[in-house]
Amino acid sequence: MFSKEEIIKILSSNDDSILKTADEIRKQYVGDSIHLRGLIEFSNYCNRTCYYCGLRYENKNNQRYRLSPDEIIESAKLGKKLGLKTIVLQSGEDHYYSTDILCKIIEEIKKLDVAITLSIGEKTYNEYKAYKDAGADRYLLRIETTDKELYKKLHPNMSIDNRLECLHNLKSLGYETGTGCLVGLPEQTIESLADDILFFKEIDADMIGIGPFIPHPNTPLGNSNINLNKNFDLSIKVMALTRILLKDINIPATTAMETLNPNGQIIALQSGANVIMPNITNDECKDKYNIYPHKKNQIISDTINKIHSINRTVSNEKGFRNKTS
Repeated sequence: MFSKEEIIKILSSNDDSILKTADEIRKQYVGDSIHLRGLIEFSNYCNRTCYYCGLRYENKNNQRYRLSPDEIIESAKLGKKLGLKTIVLQSGEDHYYSTDILCKIIEEIKKLDVAITLSIGEKTYNEYKAYKDAGADRYLLRIETTDKELYKKLHPNMSIDNRLECLHNLKSLGYETGTGCLVGLPEQTIESLADDILFFKEIDADMIGIGPFIPHPNTPLGNSNINLNKNFDLSIKVMALTRILLKDINIPATTAMETLNPNGQIIALQSGANVIMPNITNDECKDKYNIYPHKKNQIISDTINKIHSINRTVSNEKGFRNKTS
């Protein structure tokens, strides 16, 4: 267990030996198999105005879409045919889909004998419970930053306390609970990134998504003077430290990493990651879910070739966390 001071020192240094250590721990605790999770981005409507996200309500340049329940289920069936063991349903915070509608979608997808992950934002305890009762297994709700002042600046009319309560509710309901952070945000400090990593350990998260901040031109942070290469390198180190502290969890090689670096996912897979989430959304909608610009959408066959190129294999399991302690 690293102290905060040790984490700050590692993140501030040019020494990347931590990546090799993370890869060794990944191999020891979760093995060489990569879990593929089929991502369905079913709506890019969002009622939030987060400063960094292209889906924000005030972005009037976004071409909005919603998939029908049948379209979502058909996409899931395609994922099943492609051999995927987990389906991830992700959207902006869109109130169009009632609890009943979402539960019926979950129930139908569950019939395919797959694990189901939801990433649809802040909901009430009763809504989370309904999704769980319908068959949802996992829930991803990224904290983005644990710095309370920065969180407040970036998330108008939102509360970090409510975010934390949502994560607590998800854990109490028995979800495999995921969170994560953006790395390289304006005004973000190395100290706050260290706090993020320690927060992941504190709540014993089951999965962590870490991505470099990529400015979107149609957001208040669109003109941020950001060193994207530095953001990439720092996000890899944050991810590696997370693997070392939470040895047996699932960590995706995020799409944002691949967007900034053509070999981003391979680097991540060799630095502690063990999950990739290929996008199986309708082709006509993939490019409309533009949370950041130039988002890469992987083809599953290419993803599998990438995995084999580093002598890793594709898992044939649903990929639940196998807690070692």
